[in-house]
Amino acid sequence: MSLFPSIFKNSSSPIVTKLPSSPNPAPREESKLEEIQAKAREIILEAKDEALKIKDQAIKDVEKRLGEIKDQSLVLAEKQKQLVQEREKVDLEKDQLSKEVEKINTQKNQLETESESLKTKLEKLAGMSQEEARQLLLNQVRKDSQAQMAKIIKDVQDEAKETAEDKARQIIVDSMQLGATDYVAEYTISTVELQSEDIKAKVIGKDGRNIKAFENKSGVDIDMDETPGIIRLSCFDSVRREIARVALVHLIKDGRIQPARIEEYLAKARQDINRIIFQEGEKLCHAVGVYTLPHDLISYLGKFKFRTSYGQNMISHTLEETRIGMKLASETKADLDTVRLACLLHDIGKVVDEAEGSHVELGVKLLKKYNLPSKVVDCVAQHHEDEPFTSVESVLVYIADAISGARPGARNENYDEYIKRISSLESIAKSYPEVDEVYAIQAGRELRIIVNNTKASDDRCIVLAGEIKNKIQDSLTYPGNVKIIVIRETRTVEIAK
Repeated sequence: MSLFPSIFKNSSSPIVTKLPSSPNPAPREESKLEEIQAKAREIILEAKDEALKIKDQAIKDVEKRLGEIKDQSLVLAEKQKQLVQEREKVDLEKDQLSKEVEKINTQKNQLETESESLKTKLEKLAGMSQEEARQLLLNQVRKDSQAQMAKIIKDVQDEAKETAEDKARQIIVDSMQLGATDYVAEYTISTVELQSEDIKAKVIGKDGRNIKAFENKSGVDIDMDETPGIIRLSCFDSVRREIARVALVHLIKDGRIQPARIEEYLAKARQDINRIIFQEGEKLCHAVGVYTLPHDLISYLGKFKFRTSYGQNMISHTLEETRIGMKLASETKADLDTVRLACLLHDIGKVVDEAEGSHVELGVKLLKKYNLPSKVVDCVAQHHEDEPFTSVESVLVYIADAISGARPGARNENYDEYIKRISSLESIAKSYPEVDEVYAIQAGRELRIIVNNTKASDDRCIVLAGEIKNKIQDSLTYPGNVKIIVIRETRTVEIAK
């Protein structure tokens, strides 16, 4: 390859150089030209040598690469041969496995056939089907399991009975220890002591005008004849009696006893007692941790201060019973707030004077009026077992009330007076000729009268109930209300033969 084609065409031919025409070329330029031509020849020779070296190296590289490719081809051929052998081996094993599967399936079918044959023979021998045999076996297992379960349950129950009585006794004792032992029972006072008998004349007044005015305005009867130095106030309403007592005490201290003063002091005493009632109700609520009751309910509870039941002050009883109930609820994991509120309000019907009915009925109506929780209302309705218990909390309120009432010294009940009152109620009703039978029930709070239907008409029954009511009010003193029920019944009986 020519490196300088523009200078010369063939390295072996003489070099012909066209020099610029000059009339007289300088010898120096000719020498320089020869030098250039000599270098050119050297360059060409070096280039040829380098080209030969490159060609030889390329040939060697190609031969080496061909050798490597040949070696790799041999290795690949060997691997391919091995793969062919492995594939033949796998195909052979696959054929063997297929034969084994066929053999196993054949044996399985034979076993199934033999199993069905054996089942058929077994059913013939046992005289029952497979399903019947299975059911029989399950029933036997269930029977054995039930017997075992019953034994376990009985053992657990026996163990519980052994420990339950001791545990219950301990809980009740702990609860009773929280009774209101530090609260002094406060009984209603219905007498006023006089410094001298002359004061009685002032209280009576001229022509009895003072005592008549006092009785009319206060609704309380005054008795001065029984005990010297004492004026007795008689009225079933304990709050009204206390208002009259306070007013009379202030009138006696003032000394100016006259109708105008009587009315003034009664009004002032009424305000003072109402304030005391609310304070006592609030104090009772706070003592057991109740702070959100309506104002009117707090006032009803405050009336407990002037109310006793079987000689037991109702604030004392309520405080004691609520603390017992709270302790029982805490020990039994019951709803503490429900028990607390139900115990506090369980006897609130005893101070409701606006309607007739038992204290349970009146209490339930009052609590429903103020939208108290239904669980609390149920506890109040059931605390004397008038209704079946619907919750654990109802049972606890009943137990707490029974513990407080049954505690030695808690109540002072005059059984002679009780029997006398029941007998008097029945005697009043029996005094009428139309009456056949009389039953005083609910501790004398209800009088059921059965009349002869031939002697009394329906209209007469209405009049009779009113007459008996008036006679009881005029002649007897009794706690609470007495409901009079007159029953007139006509029966016609026929027998078909």
